[in-house]
Amino acid sequence: MIYGAMKFSIGGSLKLAFRPWVDGIENIPEEGPAILASNHLSFSDSFFLPAVLTRKVTFIAKAEYFTSPGVKGRLTAAFFKGVGQLPVDRSGGRGAGEAAIKSGIAVLVRGELFGIYPEGTRSPDGRLYRGKPGGLARVALATGAPVIPVAMIDTEKIQPPGTVVPKLMRPGIRIGAPLDFSRYQGMESDRFILRSLTDEVMYEIMKLSGQEYVDIYATAAKRRIAEEAKAEKAEKAGKTDGAGSTGSAGSTG
Repeated sequence: MIYGAMKFSIGGSLKLAFRPWVDGIENIPEEGPAILASNHLSFSDSFFLPAVLTRKVTFIAKAEYFTSPGVKGRLTAAFFKGVGQLPVDRSGGRGAGEAAIKSGIAVLVRGELFGIYPEGTRSPDGRLYRGKPGGLARVALATGAPVIPVAMIDTEKIQPPGTVVPKLMRPGIRIGAPLDFSRYQGMESDRFILRSLTDEVMYEIMKLSGQEYVDIYATAAKRRIAEEAKAEKAEKAGKTDGAGSTGSAGSTG
């Protein structure tokens, strides 16, 4: 009931304002469990994908989305709760990962759609990063559910970091054919199988999205970008201090 109301109000408004285009919607089964494995470009990905589907899709969402302060925080929490998103505290390390996997399995056992971002976090620069093998592969092998690759297109351009007002433009969603990994059934403890399954899904997402693929984790890329920005800031500060010292010495002479 709550899901239907939230989908009608927020999902309908999104479709009316942004008019997202969808290709491959026929690849979403009308019933039964399936895993939607998507690239992750923007916070809004978790809004647009559920908005264009007739079925409910449940994502694992970080707990901060449910506890952020302010009007935006309350609206975000209301939306995620309304559409059935599951909060997971990611500060607990491996324990948080296990909780997310169990939650995903529970969703699929109920015969519903489970959404996951194999990259583990948003892309810092619009490129596609290496998928993390734990969550997606283990949930797929534990349940036998088909994995449907999904590509979000241009969602990062709607509200780039630092902007307040979203840009009205048409994002896109490409949905690929379901992938069957039954050949790996019972091999979820084999890390090479987990890696192989994840890489196969990421390859299909890359074909759908047209993104450049980078064979490192997005979390590592974010750390490197942050370190480079910090070093650049320190270098600029050093040059400014040096110029000021030189100026003072000149005036003294």
